[in-house]
Amino acid sequence: MTDDIEQVAQRYARYTALGAAVIAGFWHTGYDLTVTVTGWSSFRWPLLAAAAWILYTAVGVVAGLSLSRTSRGPGRILWLAVAALAADVAVIVACRPQDLLGISDWGWGSVGWLGVMLAWNRPRWRTELAAFLAVNAVVMLAAMTVAGTLDRVSVAKYLVVIVGGVTMQLGYTAGCALLRARAEDAVLLARRLTADDAWRESARSIHADRIRRYAAIRDVAESLLQQLADGADPGDPRVREDCTAGAMRLRRLITEREDVPDALVSALRERIDAAERRQVLVTAPPFGENLPALPEGVREDLLRAPVLALDGARSRARVTVSAMSAMVSVAVVADNDDLPVSPVPVREPSGVVVTYQRQGGEVWVNSIWQRP
Repeated sequence: MTDDIEQVAQRYARYTALGAAVIAGFWHTGYDLTVTVTGWSSFRWPLLAAAAWILYTAVGVVAGLSLSRTSRGPGRILWLAVAALAADVAVIVACRPQDLLGISDWGWGSVGWLGVMLAWNRPRWRTELAAFLAVNAVVMLAAMTVAGTLDRVSVAKYLVVIVGGVTMQLGYTAGCALLRARAEDAVLLARRLTADDAWRESARSIHADRIRRYAAIRDVAESLLQQLADGADPGDPRVREDCTAGAMRLRRLITEREDVPDALVSALRERIDAAERRQVLVTAPPFGENLPALPEGVREDLLRAPVLALDGARSRARVTVSAMSAMVSVAVVADNDDLPVSPVPVREPSGVVVTYQRQGGEVWVNSIWQRP
């Protein structure tokens, strides 16, 4: 469920960003290009207006590529913002003074969409977009002052265009930012719910493990005490061996703990229990803490050879697990005569290295995995 919600949040981020690029692109080709072509003769310097349109397009392409890759505006936008405002100024200069507020002067009304694309989803997008739109408004007001078109009608037209453009541009940007924020909140909530479910499952597993351990402790103690109560001779070697095996198993069951169940530890403990039921004396210091997350296939390769050595033990075995942040080692020493050993270390496909050594009637198997 968490993955699905994260994918939805990513789609929100991606497609709202592409929506800004689509709006700017259609506006620039549908209106700006049409006005430039149809009003070619009305410009004082039409080639300058055409150059401004091309510059606007170049800035838009750069911003659009950034949005398509990262769903965010370019990393460094200062010079791109200056270029966009330069296109606005070029269109103003290309127009005749009497057309300053006419349809030919398309730059100051549409350049704000470039600001939307440049500031999109950046850490300081509010400040950057507000500054861009403010500079654009000041540029046009300065041009009106120089041209002497500050009468009431001209100021009213100016305010209508500025307020209308800013409302659409800020409104779209703020609305999409709100959608992204709500999608991110949904992702965080899903992660918390998943973590809570994992914690509850872990608690149930820990509880079940404790019940199993307590039952095993009771069974071992009950079996030994029942033998003695039935008249077993404490001096009998077989009774003494049973008591020794029972004492070792009791010590292991009492000292082992598993606050965070680990699949490797659980599998190893199952094999230790099976060996003890065969009357094998197993020495196993407490283990199970600080085990790192293992890649797929590593756990099976770590356990395969040590478990074979443990399963074939005749009477005694020692099991140890060592772990660091980037290394896990599983070792077994057992009186196993049947396990085939390799004179050289064996490297498994997962990166686990297995080392064998035989001395007398015992075999030592050590599996080690190290993070690349």
